[in-house]
Amino acid sequence: MLEKESIIRYLRERAQRPVRLKEIARALEVDAREYRRLRRLLRQLEEAGEIYRVRRRRYALPERINLVVGRLQVIRAGHGFVIPEVGGEDVFVASSQLRDAYDGDRVIARVERRQRGRKPEGTIVRVLERARTKVVGVYHRSGRYSYLVPLENAIHRDVFIPPRAGGKAGDGSIVVARIVDWGSDHHDPVGEVVEILGRPGEAGVDVLAIVHSHELPADFPRDVLDEAEKLRAGFDGTIALEERTDFRATLTFTIDPIDAKDHDDAISIERLASDRWRVGVHIADVSHFVREGSRIDQEALNRGTSVYLVDRVLPMLPEPLSGDLCSLKPEEDRYTLSACLELNSAAEVNSIEFTSGVIRSRYALAYEEAQEIVDGVREADVELREALQDLRHLAFRLRERRQARGGLDFDLPEARVIVNSAGEPTTVQRILRLDTHRLIEEFMILVNESVARSVESRGAPFIYRVHEAPDPDRLERLREFIAGLGLKLARDADTTPRALQRLLTSVEGRPEEPVVSTLVLRSMKQARYSAERAGHFGLGSRLYTHFTSPIRRYPDLVAHRIVRLALLEGRAVPEELAGQLGAMARHSSARERQAMEAERESVELKKMEYLERHLGDVFEGTITGVTSYGMFVLLDDVLAEGLVHVSQLADDYYHYLEEEYALVGELKRRRFRLGDRAKVQVIKVDRAVRELDLGLHE
Repeated sequence: MLEKESIIRYLRERAQRPVRLKEIARALEVDAREYRRLRRLLRQLEEAGEIYRVRRRRYALPERINLVVGRLQVIRAGHGFVIPEVGGEDVFVASSQLRDAYDGDRVIARVERRQRGRKPEGTIVRVLERARTKVVGVYHRSGRYSYLVPLENAIHRDVFIPPRAGGKAGDGSIVVARIVDWGSDHHDPVGEVVEILGRPGEAGVDVLAIVHSHELPADFPRDVLDEAEKLRAGFDGTIALEERTDFRATLTFTIDPIDAKDHDDAISIERLASDRWRVGVHIADVSHFVREGSRIDQEALNRGTSVYLVDRVLPMLPEPLSGDLCSLKPEEDRYTLSACLELNSAAEVNSIEFTSGVIRSRYALAYEEAQEIVDGVREADVELREALQDLRHLAFRLRERRQARGGLDFDLPEARVIVNSAGEPTTVQRILRLDTHRLIEEFMILVNESVARSVESRGAPFIYRVHEAPDPDRLERLREFIAGLGLKLARDADTTPRALQRLLTSVEGRPEEPVVSTLVLRSMKQARYSAERAGHFGLGSRLYTHFTSPIRRYPDLVAHRIVRLALLEGRAVPEELAGQLGAMARHSSARERQAMEAERESVELKKMEYLERHLGDVFEGTITGVTSYGMFVLLDDVLAEGLVHVSQLADDYYHYLEEEYALVGELKRRRFRLGDRAKVQVIKVDRAVRELDLGLHE
């Protein structure tokens, strides 16, 4: 039977130019009975962006005619980048060439120009899929007409609200508008108000606006909740041990953030000899409860991931599962998919076995508690202390081995905003990265790699976590900057991470370490999910997957199902599931980006609200960006970034030297460079657009 794959294969391997329908039919030997099906398949492929129809009704693959299919990311300045779905360089799109495309849309861009050392430049030619159906903004009345000013900078046009489409919204209210017409080059989008969130400043409205602007599902549908409650009611705590390994007598525990409500993973360790250990990494067996195709499964796929906002969590799975049945709670029998690894003192894996298991976690430790036990400042059971010390030793060796192959480590500072019951920020805490964080991280990386390699060895289709090498032009800019610091970056940095790891190691403990680490991170591409076998550049892994967090990530749940089929039962992965993996990977990648943006926005929003109470206060920080119009400074205590505009530098006229990432005074030759320390004063906070204005404090 004629299939889409045969059409794409013909266009990729045999067609020497864009071809007509009749030529495709002739090449694929399509008879009269299948002609209508061929038309339908071509239309579906065109709508999906997998093929493109050029003039005179000829068809071709996008990449063969200088087109790129991907997601559009719009930056604060209004310009955009198309991130290709199949890898390759991002395409820069000037704001004037975005047409009716908006941030997050799946688009086709035509590459118009390529210049050496710079990203290709292009124009949006078609929007394939809208990232959103609604826009959140401030509602304004103007005579007979009304309009909405979007809260997101990425939505670069106001939305026209026709008469009677504003409902009961009052002037200045924050509302949600459904878009009925996305507009064109000649007119703005048109929408209708569907929900009034409240007035600016009202408790909870700010974060609620972020939830709606990213179209995050806040509440579970009734039938999904009913299904989850039915599962909980049907589980009386009796554990079926058939075809499961019983780990309940083995010391097992979880290590998580102090405020964790769900526990995806637990760990155990047994000493087999003076230089051999068996480590068990036990992952919640979500697939035991969430059956493929169930309403819970469909909702989890739609959500893709749990979202951790500053004052609330939007879980992927309803609470009866995420916080109860699936969570590896202490002193409760729980089902797991477990990886049992035998390691020597050099952390080399001698053997690995995957099994369905049952555990009873004995302790639920916070990272800080586990660290205090390891350091000997907190009382603990001797068996637990020795287990943690052995795990730390092995994790240290694993990290050494990973760094030796080029795996990158970024110890960039993170902040946690503490809010009160009214959602007001009371303090900003710097999150310290402890040895116990690294301990869990190293064993999760090891298991994810082991799962990916094991499934690949069986020849089974799978969902991978991939990370392409950085763009050469980004590395060249990094190379130019660090040259001014007396540092070098090897020419093979775009093919192996070892060169970048050596650079990061060379600046450890030096004042410029945070800036160099940030620039290296910015040179990286964003990791994504894929059904294609590919490596993970940042980790230096040939193959990698996500397997260890199925309560909060849908790709992990899919990985569990395939591991059970391919590794535990020795069965083939059904063709239907295999055929869905590519779409699942793209959808999960998009949902992940959406969640990350919402999480970052919620934290930045509360940082701005916190700093509103510190107008005029002085902070110390590091210069993290230099432009022709000023310099960006990251505040030490709050980890918020603000702009010192050149107009605030009143002692001289300053000029921007791009090659040195510096502002230099015309008369006094005073320099402000990337990585320099600065003392600044909070001048203005604009919470609505998350902008912080700073002045230099002499």
